[in-house]
Amino acid sequence: MRLVVGITGATGAVYGIRLLEVLRGHTDVQTHLVVSAPGKRTIVEETAYALKDVEALATHHYDNKDIGASIASGSFRTAGMVIAPCSIKSAGAIASCHTDSLIARAADVTLKEGRPLILLLRETPLHLGHLRCMAALAEMGAVILPPMPAFYTHPKDIDDIVNHTVARVLDRLNLPQALVAEWRGTNRLVKGEPGD
Repeated sequence: MRLVVGITGATGAVYGIRLLEVLRGHTDVQTHLVVSAPGKRTIVEETAYALKDVEALATHHYDNKDIGASIASGSFRTAGMVIAPCSIKSAGAIASCHTDSLIARAADVTLKEGRPLILLLRETPLHLGHLRCMAALAEMGAVILPPMPAFYTHPKDIDDIVNHTVARVLDRLNLPQALVAEWRGTNRLVKGEPGD
């Protein structure tokens, strides 16, 4: 299966990098990576990776200005697209069908073909414009999956927090993952709560 991965300039480049690392272990997944210019800067500023190392994690990579790339066409069949992280700027471009970059064009194609588009939207606090943008994207069929940490897993470090979000992405794509165990419920009683 082919999967498009976009990395934009929002904080959290590690989410896209970790997703690529995990997908590299899936021999049946072919990844197609696009990194925006601000995304390239964020990778360097936030991680120990060089851009070439991130690109090497993908099966194929493209320049964000190359709107003639294969992933810009609906006839190029993919299983969907993940933008991790997704900046508000990129989300706004996708929501308004402003497709002058390859990331926005590939996302638009993903939506028009009815394929999953998962956006790890990064911004806080959110103003009304951001919320309207997210609502428009959800109405268009996108999955808004902000990387919010879960504490019921008792994370020990940043890797645990990142892995939890990446596991949620893989779950949405129906891909097997061993990053986070499936929730089995709890039998612990809350202090002061009567037993059955």
